[in-house]
Amino acid sequence: MALNDEVRSYWEREACGTEPVVVGKLEKFSKEWFEQVESHRYQFEPFIHSVAQFTRHHGKKMLEVGVGAGIDHLQWARAGLNCHGVDLTDEAIETTRRGLEVHGLSSQLQRVDAETLPFEDNSFDLVYSWGVIHHSENPQKIISEIHRVLRTGGTFIGMMYGRYSLQSIKMWVSYALLKGKPWKSFADVIWNHVESIGTKAYTVPELQELFSSFNSFEGKPITIPYELKRFPNFVRRLIPSSWGFFIALNARK
Repeated sequence: MALNDEVRSYWEREACGTEPVVVGKLEKFSKEWFEQVESHRYQFEPFIHSVAQFTRHHGKKMLEVGVGAGIDHLQWARAGLNCHGVDLTDEAIETTRRGLEVHGLSSQLQRVDAETLPFEDNSFDLVYSWGVIHHSENPQKIISEIHRVLRTGGTFIGMMYGRYSLQSIKMWVSYALLKGKPWKSFADVIWNHVESIGTKAYTVPELQELFSSFNSFEGKPITIPYELKRFPNFVRRLIPSSWGFFIALNARK
């Protein structure tokens, strides 16, 4: 089975952030269900708003690559953008569509593999992709497609995983050191144990190279609450943001 087929099979089970531990026994696709998914997302990733700056892009034509549960897509629609979204799974497209309907909003949504986007060159002012590209068999193809469909001067905003991070160390201890396999690399552990099979993680210089076709690029690591939750407050204050598992991305064509 091709890697992207395995990735699709994994995420078809449930859209990211909608697992039972999050939604409990709430009725799927009810208003309360979506409210719980939204509340949980921004409780654990509160920095999304400051990175995306949804309301600053009012009126722009945007594309989200990998809509997932559609919670960020909802924010773009609320902010008054002309929204388009793609995802590898039918589950994500349906979840996003239903969530927008609950709020009286809409978007042009399609289930496609983002390694080949079905849009003309220079179609969008903004492309957004949060925690998605690193799951692809060929992330460079997606990044090249994003560059192609962006208009000159257009912006990409997103997030990809960082390989050398506090979270990576914790996973390496669990899945390599304590399993008697200390020779396993961080990349190998992340590939096999972070969400769908084949997940990748990068250094900022590696991401700089992936986005080298863009005129400007910035990658900023961010520590997430999950990484820090078992540390006392005084220790948390000593942990630098450069140890973050999330790398927030901003690139301009």
